[in-house]
Parts: sequence; C-alpha cells; structure tokens
Amino acid sequence: MTAHIQPNKDHACLIVHGPDQPGLVAAVTGLITRNQGNIVTLDQYSDNPAGGAFFQRVVFHRADLSAALPEIQADLDATLSPYGVEWTLTDQSIPKRMAILASTSDHCLLELLWRHRRGELPVTIPMVISNHTNTAEDVRTFGIPFFHVPSAGPDKSEAEAKILELLAGNVDFVVLARYMQIISEDFLQKVAVPVINIHHSFLPAFIGAAPYRKAKERGVKLIGATSHYVTEDLDEGPIIEQDVARVDHSMTASDLQARGAYVERAVLSRAVQWHAEDRVIRHGNQTIVF
Repeated sequence: MTAHIQPNKDHACLIVHGPDQPGLVAAVTGLITRNQGNIVTLDQYSDNPAGGAFFQRVVFHRADLSAALPEIQADLDATLSPYGVEWTLTDQSIPKRMAILASTSDHCLLELLWRHRRGELPVTIPMVISNHTNTAEDVRTFGIPFFHVPSAGPDKSEAEAKILELLAGNVDFVVLARYMQIISEDFLQKVAVPVINIHHSFLPAFIGAAPYRKAKERGVKLIGATSHYVTEDLDEGPIIEQDVARVDHSMTASDLQARGAYVERAVLSRAVQWHAEDRVIRHGNQTIVF
C-alpha cells in the first residue's frame, strides 16, 4: 500500500531565530493564541541561555489559515521586532518546488523521484536537469520534465546561464543528486534559493574523484555520506544529515561504492524531507534540525 504525506490544510509553520532572551517564548505562544491558533508541535533550543542564540519551530492549526495569514504576519512583525529576531511563516499545505540536477549516476535521482511518486516527500518537482541524457527516459516515466544542459570544458558559464533560465521563478530549492559539476559562486548568488548536495563521504574526507578507491586504499572500516547546503566554499557548507555503513577488508572498491550508494540515497532523502518540512535552521556554518 502506498504511503502518502497528507497536505496539512490550515497548518502553519513558524520559525524563529535570534538572540535568546526572557519573554520570547511567551510572546510567540501568546501571539498564536490571540490569532486563534492551536499549537500542534513546538520545538526549541538555546545554545546558551545567558546571551546565546535561540531557535524555535512551531506548527499550529488555524481555521481558514490562508485568509488569516496577512493579519498573523503583521502581528508577528509588530510583536517580534522588539526582540531583534528573524522569523518565517509558511503555509504547510503548499508544497515546496524542488528542482533536481543530476549527471550519469542515477541512484539518488531515482530515489527522490520514487519517494515523490509514493507521496513520501512534501514537494513538487517541476524539472530534472542533467548534463547527460542517460537518465532521460527514466525521469520521464515519472511524469517529470527532463532538460539536457551539456556542460563541457572548463568554462561552465553558458551551461549555468541556461540552468538559471530554466529555474528562474519556478523553484523554491535545488537538489544536486550527484551532479558532478562544481557550482560557481555567481550561480549561487543568482539562483537565490537553497541548494542541497549529497557527498559520498564524511566531509572533508576523500573529496574529489574516485572516493571509494581512495577509501579502499586507506583500509577504512566505515564509509558514510553527508548532505549539506552548498556554499561558495566547495563541500564545506552547513551539514544537514550524515550516516555511515560498516565495511571490512574483504570488500572491493565496487562493493564499497554499492554500499555507499545505499547510504547516499537515505541521507539525501532525509535531508530533502527535513528541508521541505521547514525543520532545518541555518546558523552560520551549522544547522539546527528539529
């Protein structure tokens, strides 16, 4: 039986992030109450109650939410401005639009498409973009538009410009499902939405080409995968999720790669779901995941 994430009709998610201080929690919960909201879940964390940073995620139900959102947002602005915190409020019935960039490896790409078809990811997928064509037919069987944007040679500016043209106004975040191209700082600035990557190791170990061969040569006993937000510093963005699998001396580099692909699929899927559900708060080069 197919499992589906049901749209959270009339549910809002409020994220609050800023300096910790007395009265902040009471201000948030009081605001929700006077706007006829009923709190469903509330998670919060302070890294230091004496002058540290405060993080909070609140999901609440409010009948006729879409009509009430402007009034709630105005109240949030007036109520929370004196505290000097940042906040975002999202309607959970509206799924985020996720574009996927891929290359020849298909395991992460197909995992996301499969989970999406089963209703396990609260997203829509307006497009898949690849610099190769080998996954085109597989993608189209899921009913997802596929675009081929070649990227050859050291100058990637033309390919990036074409990708930006496809993405413009159509996506809320981008996932690199083993997209084997380095994303430029100019691209990140122009795309103006979060970009999530999956890396085939515990960063920064075994970066670059042939990571499983390098891992075999080192005789590793654990292999892992890391999903993180992309920044201008290669493979050093805020980490969302990691996991490991145990390996031993008898396994070949191909065996490691096969087991690693399993970990990569799971880690990337969890990271995508948590981001889509507004569970991840970025704080410098770290993340708080509720």
